[in-house]
Amino acid sequence: MPNDVQVVQPSNEIIQEEGKYKSIVWNHFKRKTVDEKDKADCNYCKKLLVRGSNYGTKHLHDHMKICPRRKFQDIRDMNQKFLARDQNKVDSMVGMNAYNFDQNVSRNELARIIILHEYPLSIVDHIGFRKYSNSLQPLFRMVSRNTIKKDILSIYEKERVKSKHEIDKNLGRISITTNMWTSQNKKRGFMVVTSHFIDGLWRLQSRVMRFIYVPSPHMKEVLSSVLLDTLLEWNIDRKLSIVTIDNCSTNDAVIKIILDKLQRGALIMRGSMLHLRCAARVLDLIVQDGLDVIGSCIEKIRESVGFWTASTKRRQKFEETARQAHVECTKELALDCKTH
Repeated sequence: MPNDVQVVQPSNEIIQEEGKYKSIVWNHFKRKTVDEKDKADCNYCKKLLVRGSNYGTKHLHDHMKICPRRKFQDIRDMNQKFLARDQNKVDSMVGMNAYNFDQNVSRNELARIIILHEYPLSIVDHIGFRKYSNSLQPLFRMVSRNTIKKDILSIYEKERVKSKHEIDKNLGRISITTNMWTSQNKKRGFMVVTSHFIDGLWRLQSRVMRFIYVPSPHMKEVLSSVLLDTLLEWNIDRKLSIVTIDNCSTNDAVIKIILDKLQRGALIMRGSMLHLRCAARVLDLIVQDGLDVIGSCIEKIRESVGFWTASTKRRQKFEETARQAHVECTKELALDCKTH
């Protein structure tokens, strides 16, 4: 074959444009002439490489594989594509929700956030909250506190039915904990009864069965009647395991009354292990007995703390004295709470 004849190998990198063959590598380079020499200018890192028929394009392809600026550009372009795609999804979702606005769904969500975050029912009357809701969805008609109260009670009934279904289908034993609670504003007594059980997937489940007002006086007959009604209402009198309750004398009598009205044959060890005394309360009694031994010293410390915290000037003097004695005060002086 004559030396002046070149053989062109077919390649998928060569495409025909305007009657000439052009490599796809030129999508990433620009042709330039620098100092009367033909150069290939990288579109990304601006590096100048030789070009011409005598050099081919292999070195240009090699540069494209290692060009750091090109990799960065590819990543940025890809991120922009993902962001644009996600933004389109968000825009479409927003448009869809606005089109499918449902007053009842919004009311239900409002009731649930009040339950979840323990907001007061009066939040629906707050001007700022009403303006905020209107800015989100002008079509939403704000409800009154009586209406939202009914919605909350409706949610409670639905959740109560679901909880009863979970407890009914549970095949294992169920333990309960109960305690009395007194409201601070009205000084009224309430009893809370909570069930605890292991579900079919071996997960610990806890369900509040009742939170009920208990009229005074809180005698053993009254407390046992409320607790027994809860056991029968939720149909767990035959699946009962233990009852964790405070170990005061009144609660001891409550357990005895309940044992007399339940079928002992359905209980573990015929009910001899039914009453489980609250470990936290027992530990608290032990600690209180121990503190009584050093009660006089503790009382002096309380008097000292009360003296130094009585005014800002005394508090500042105390901190200044502590710094002079090289005592690090990381916390402020505070009186203890006997019930904690």
